Amino acid sequence: MIRVAVIGGGAAGLCALRHLTAKPSVFQVVGFEQGSQVGGTWIYTEKTGTDDCGLPIHSSMYKNLRTNLPKEVMAFPDFPFKPSLPSFIGHKDVLDYLEDYSKHFNFLKYIKFQTLVTKVRPVSSDSSGVNKTTKWEVSYCNIYNRRDVVTEKFDAVIVCNGHYAIPLVPQVAWTKRFYGNSPFAKKVFLSHNKPPLLTALPNNVAQVPGIQQLGVNSVTFQDGREEDIDIVLFCTGYHYDFPFLTPECEIHIEDERITPLYKHLIHTNYPSLSIIGIGKVIVPFPQFHVQVKFVLSILEGTLKLPSQEEMNRDTKADFEKRLSEGLPPRHAHHMGPRQWGYNDDLSSIGQFDFIPSVVQKLNDYIHHYRGKNLIGYKNYNYELVDSDTFRLKGEGS
Repeated sequence: MIRVAVIGGGAAGLCALRHLTAKPSVFQVVGFEQGSQVGGTWIYTEKTGTDDCGLPIHSSMYKNLRTNLPKEVMAFPDFPFKPSLPSFIGHKDVLDYLEDYSKHFNFLKYIKFQTLVTKVRPVSSDSSGVNKTTKWEVSYCNIYNRRDVVTEKFDAVIVCNGHYAIPLVPQVAWTKRFYGNSPFAKKVFLSHNKPPLLTALPNNVAQVPGIQQLGVNSVTFQDGREEDIDIVLFCTGYHYDFPFLTPECEIHIEDERITPLYKHLIHTNYPSLSIIGIGKVIVPFPQFHVQVKFVLSILEGTLKLPSQEEMNRDTKADFEKRLSEGLPPRHAHHMGPRQWGYNDDLSSIGQFDFIPSVVQKLNDYIHHYRGKNLIGYKNYNYELVDSDTFRLKGEGS
């Protein structure tokens, strides 16, 4: 039996639990979730700051959020969304889907809820340094009783804690403190340093350059233009953070790049430690699916990894290729169009089913159409005809 710890009860952790528990003769699994329910970032709350246990409240949802991908693209390959739902759904629909996924595959009983993982560290490995016999000490406690820490040993650890917890706030000049506040938007300035969006926008939205300075109730843009504003809404992403990994785990984060990870996934020094879902600009659930399948093929021995040196060379080559294409170092895990080749690469190496090509086709179609019709692209519904074909079902209400 291979004993595996899964840290996190969001979509990535649930995917790991689903596939691990499907092989009870091979894997013994324990899931750890800090909250009281599954869903991770898809759990909406209006609360901010810290909870009643003093732990940070994590939610990247907003009240009226609808997905920017159709459900036909978003689904795990082995569990479609309810066909009665429109293609573009609310965050509650996604949360319901994850709860249904958990119940359908019957793995909720393996999760320790309201449990905080405090420490993960490697405790042994074989003399050759190949790390196949590395054991992991995982220390954890109940969130209401953090003095009573329990430590258990595992053969492998799959980290699925997501990366939507610690906001990435830009370094801009602040004049004293920004005090503005307003519940409604009379005027919205979409401030960015990218090429202008070539789509119709609401009449009260204007595209402007990046921010140079924030005043008490004003903003100065890079072109020198100054405007009075009431709210600053940062849409700048989040930092990676693994506070429970001790220095002995040898995971390094520099400029939003996590090393040393083979295929953005497998620790090259400790292959029994993996991190699911660090890719940015991805269709998440299908990618979690192939990443988990890849990890399991390693753990159960059906896939033999290259040497540590070869994995590090592959990782370096991937990073240097991105730099050669003009991407900044912080885009080390940026996927975008690369995600499809990446997914296929994992499936090919791990020798399991590929994500159906229709998923990429519909995703690419939506990406293109969104660029032309940002206001109205979510009003349409789609249907997957087969593994290679989709069709438009019509405009929604």
